Amino acid sequence: MGAADKGTETIDAIRQGWRNARVTPLWETAVHTVSRNVPKGYLWKWQVLRPLVDDAIAVTSMANAERRVLALTNPDAVGGRNTTTNLNACLQVLMPGEAARPHRHVPNAMRFVLEGGGATTIVDGKSCPMAEGDLIITPSWSWHEHVHNGTGPIVWFDALDVPLHQYLGTAVYEPGPPKDLSIFADDAAFAVPNIVPELAAPAKPYSPVFRYPKAASAAALDAAPLARDGSRKIRYVNPLTGGPVMSLLDCHMTRLQTGSDTIPYRTTSNAVCVVVEGNGVSHVGDETFEWGAKDIFSMPHGNWISHFSTSATATLFVVTDREVLRRLDLLKEEYGNSEP
Repeated sequence: MGAADKGTETIDAIRQGWRNARVTPLWETAVHTVSRNVPKGYLWKWQVLRPLVDDAIAVTSMANAERRVLALTNPDAVGGRNTTTNLNACLQVLMPGEAARPHRHVPNAMRFVLEGGGATTIVDGKSCPMAEGDLIITPSWSWHEHVHNGTGPIVWFDALDVPLHQYLGTAVYEPGPPKDLSIFADDAAFAVPNIVPELAAPAKPYSPVFRYPKAASAAALDAAPLARDGSRKIRYVNPLTGGPVMSLLDCHMTRLQTGSDTIPYRTTSNAVCVVVEGNGVSHVGDETFEWGAKDIFSMPHGNWISHFSTSATATLFVVTDREVLRRLDLLKEEYGNSEP
């Protein structure tokens, strides 16, 4: 046997030893370049989605489903089952007389009502009426259930940070009935701007206000000055801290005026956008999305993003993982360019 053959045999034996021990020689696999993997956004048209909601009503009852939910899955998102990085978005529907039984889970969730009214979300025993344009939050590990006493279907947009918790191994779920309910002050205690009550119990890491009605957000938008990108923006906040409504989910609303594009921006955070009203066009990286009321689109990290209203005004609801990146010191935001 020659020296070369013996050397090859020795290397093969060494590599087999590594495999047996479940170790990997990184120098043989690592690519020493900076990754620029930028996921693509995706647009879900309401005119396509709404008939699918009717199909879900026809084939599913609350007797055989935990929730009647259609998940919005982007094939370009990590795992191929998510809406975008760190975020899952869904459509959920209840019919009159139906109820979605109580449960709780570590992932945070929010609901933005797209159609209908007359339903109630009960969060840790606190009743939150649901009407079109309202935001309802169900923070991490809070008991929540939905009851519909209205006269027609109610459809809402759900967003959860499930992918992040699945990656971290913290996506714990527990069915009802509810127990160990927290006690919260009435929402009226937080109704005076710039003044909040002193609470008897320690504050939770999320907003004590679970319902943010449409009328309040519309009034706030009317008074909002121009933001950095040229739109008018408001942020749904925890009134006790001024921070996000939940520790890992951040919610905003944007109003666009017709006639000019917003200043392009790029960020390391991820977002999903719901068109509340109006028509327009958004550029998300190389994708161009023409949207109308109740359309939904994702805005993944690393893409240059800009919006343009083609109607007199347009309003966008946005949920994002921005707070996660900020708290990890990984948030980077750039404005005023569109080149990679």
